[in-house]
Amino acid sequence: MKDTLFGGATYFTQTPEGVFLGNDPARGPWSPDHCHAGPVTGLVARAAETAVGPDKMLTRLTLDVLRPLPVAGLVIETELTRNTRTLATTRVEVHGLDGTLCMTATSMHLTRKTMADVPTAQVQPLNFEDAIPADPLLVGALHEKPSFGQYTETAFPPGVTREPGPKTVWMRTPALLEGEDPSPIQSMCALADCGNGISWNAPPVKLGFMNTDLTLQIHREPVSNWLASEAISHWHDNGLGMSHSILHDTEGPVGVALQTLVLHPIKA
Repeated sequence: MKDTLFGGATYFTQTPEGVFLGNDPARGPWSPDHCHAGPVTGLVARAAETAVGPDKMLTRLTLDVLRPLPVAGLVIETELTRNTRTLATTRVEVHGLDGTLCMTATSMHLTRKTMADVPTAQVQPLNFEDAIPADPLLVGALHEKPSFGQYTETAFPPGVTREPGPKTVWMRTPALLEGEDPSPIQSMCALADCGNGISWNAPPVKLGFMNTDLTLQIHREPVSNWLASEAISHWHDNGLGMSHSILHDTEGPVGVALQTLVLHPIKA
């Protein structure tokens, strides 16, 4: 089970006052004091799903990362902005302990239905049974403290290497919070924010490729703990880039993740 990974480590601990304290798995690669945005995306999805309730499915989550997300503590504020028979929307804000606004998000949720014999595109699922266990891919941190990549179980499809460029990677991640089972969509959020780290075109010790936003579009809730990202990053000499990832569970595609990237040289 997911909560036994890495000794039961979780991304966050929630205080009685509702503050989310980042644990080692939540720490990002760029700074020891800041979170990887993937686990924080999971907190945002959790807040949005809680505000709307289980009768509607989270189908789109769009986040703007305005400032670094402090490991020392995050406060989340959620507003239900619309709720009809068909759809619901929310606005979520993530603040540091000093009140600084670090991330904003909006979500779309659609009513669940039960329909029979619905045709769809036939896509061959990725074969997880052929995946080969591998050392974590996302471990190129620019500091010495334990961080996100070291708490991510990884497997590669046959033929995939660690060379720069597009690649498909299977991942399994810790739980979001101790004592709480994350929803299927909360579980995929950390992977959704890894497209740039999976498909980098140069290692992070040579060129930075941080994302300023994330849009997660979901058409089916995943049913497996192991999830895959089929990712490609486009980098350009204007200092901008984009990562595009098709997200899969063991039965097939479940959604798409898009990231806008800011490229910057790393000082020696």
